Amino acid sequence: MKKILFVLFALTLIAFAQDKNSQNRNKDAFKEMEEGKLTLRFNDALTGKPIKGGKVTISETNEYETDYEGRIFIDIDEEKEMLPIVFEHPKYITTQMEIELMAGTLFLNHFSISPKMPVGSIRVILDWGDSPRDLDAHFVKDNAYHISFRKMIISADGVAKLDRDDTDGKGPETITVSRVDADATYKYFVHDFTNQNNANSDNLSKSRAMVRVYGDNKLLYNLNIGLDGAGNYWNVFDVVNGEIKVKNQLNPMIQSTP
Repeated sequence: MKKILFVLFALTLIAFAQDKNSQNRNKDAFKEMEEGKLTLRFNDALTGKPIKGGKVTISETNEYETDYEGRIFIDIDEEKEMLPIVFEHPKYITTQMEIELMAGTLFLNHFSISPKMPVGSIRVILDWGDSPRDLDAHFVKDNAYHISFRKMIISADGVAKLDRDDTDGKGPETITVSRVDADATYKYFVHDFTNQNNANSDNLSKSRAMVRVYGDNKLLYNLNIGLDGAGNYWNVFDVVNGEIKVKNQLNPMIQSTP
């Protein structure tokens, strides 16, 4: 009986999360259509909760403060194709990025920001659009561990862990590694679990997936999938001898060490 109640409770939580995502999408669409405003949302990469009181600077001149839902509202400008954004908050790592617009509409309007962390750590954050529902982040240290929801949530030595998993679209999926060995080789890739049985799917390339890499309490890389074609694995980057090597490749399959 307890097991049945637990399953029902878990299903209720999932339904609520999906409901909330739908409500947010509807509210944001209303702002855009009825008020001519674009909504940008900023969330904590570890908890998924909105960040209140963040300072957002757009195009170096326009400043906003995030509300209790982590939102700011900006006027639609159909002539702009890219918006440079800087997010600042005392508890979070300052994050710069560019977001893409087409005909004044945002392809991606939610961004997960890393809290500050110890020097020597790296944190990798994956955000994406509504579809596919389930993208999985993987961080692999050759001949040591394979961090992902379906492999290992935390390494045996506690150095690497999956902080957050998402299965209903948008993200974030967040992985933190507290120590990177200078003489080791690592790889980070994203798997389209929703379309795992279709190597010819192009849904991953259309996902608007964005990966941010943080290290030494600063943003190191903004990486957008920006690819056309089929493949349900996105090979994002490797770490070789302590140096990040960007790959940005779509593949039907990635061989990795368990």
